[in-house]
Amino acid sequence: MTDNQKLKRIIARFNLDTPAGEIRPLGEGLINDTYFVEPGYVLQRINHQVFRDVENLQRNIELVTAHIRQKLTEAGAEDIDRRVLRFRTADNGKTFIEEDGCYWRVSDFISQSETRSEVTPESARHAGEAFGNFQAMLTDLPETLAETIPDFHNMELRLRQLRDAVKADAAGRLTEVSGLVAEIEKLADEMCLAERLHREGKLPKRVCHCDTKVSNMLFDPSGEPLCVIDLDTVMPSFVFSDFGDFMRTAANTAPEDEPDLDKIGFDMEIFKAFAQGYISATRNFLTPVECDHLPYAVTLFPYMQAVRFLTDYLNGDTYYKTAYPEHNLVRARAQWRYFELTREALPAMRRFITSLCSGRDSDFGQAKI
Repeated sequence: MTDNQKLKRIIARFNLDTPAGEIRPLGEGLINDTYFVEPGYVLQRINHQVFRDVENLQRNIELVTAHIRQKLTEAGAEDIDRRVLRFRTADNGKTFIEEDGCYWRVSDFISQSETRSEVTPESARHAGEAFGNFQAMLTDLPETLAETIPDFHNMELRLRQLRDAVKADAAGRLTEVSGLVAEIEKLADEMCLAERLHREGKLPKRVCHCDTKVSNMLFDPSGEPLCVIDLDTVMPSFVFSDFGDFMRTAANTAPEDEPDLDKIGFDMEIFKAFAQGYISATRNFLTPVECDHLPYAVTLFPYMQAVRFLTDYLNGDTYYKTAYPEHNLVRARAQWRYFELTREALPAMRRFITSLCSGRDSDFGQAKI
């Protein structure tokens, strides 16, 4: 059986409005295999090596998309099928099937839509508003979601993993990075603030996207956002996940593996634009603790990523794909430099966030559904 015949057999198991036609690869996703199916469906193979609990993964997505659809309907929104993803039911009554050890799902293709990868102040503000609205519409979700990747953004866990790697020194690389390990440890207590605040009952977990990128949104041809996509990582987390993770890549003036540390910078205009969009959509539910610590979230994620890259380097590059032997070390040093720059920007970020949360910013907008 050819690959195309196999795909046609899989798509035939889903309840579609019109028969499936030509099937061709779609996009350049790094996790799932994605195909466009004529006349307007998206077939995906779920990477169950990354997302091991497919049942709960799809349950999360079903609950979230149904709740957003209800909110849009109640608000009298137009063109709802372009504002939230719709997944198709299969012959087993679920939104996914298992076929030869692989897991598949089908959603409707949103026509006249596009993804974008370039980050500008305009697209950053759109992203902030879109991801903020996403969180806002899910604040009253009655069901509890599963953690599709347990402890995904748990800083305490990431530090324990680093300490285990230091003890084992499996690849014999500790001596050359001992200085960086020491620098990380100096700030370890400070950077685990979120977990402490949560244990003290001061920081709630909310429904978050947990993979906030401009490329994880759909835009209409005029550049207006339509909806948030790539929902596999939607799970309970701190709002810091969506705010800080976006800034880790979007406001960095260099790639995350830039070897020339002088090329790395923190783009304050991208920070301001995303913050404006995000807080315009979330100010009605963010607590003072959440709002006050958004600048901390910007520093947290490059710190966390530096720890993760360094851990993998010490373990002998067992997790991240590398292009050369020192690749993870280069990544760790680049993230650490970016972390240092975000810490230097903390006073300016705090002033700006304070102005937004108190409503003093002249460009402050209102959230839209």
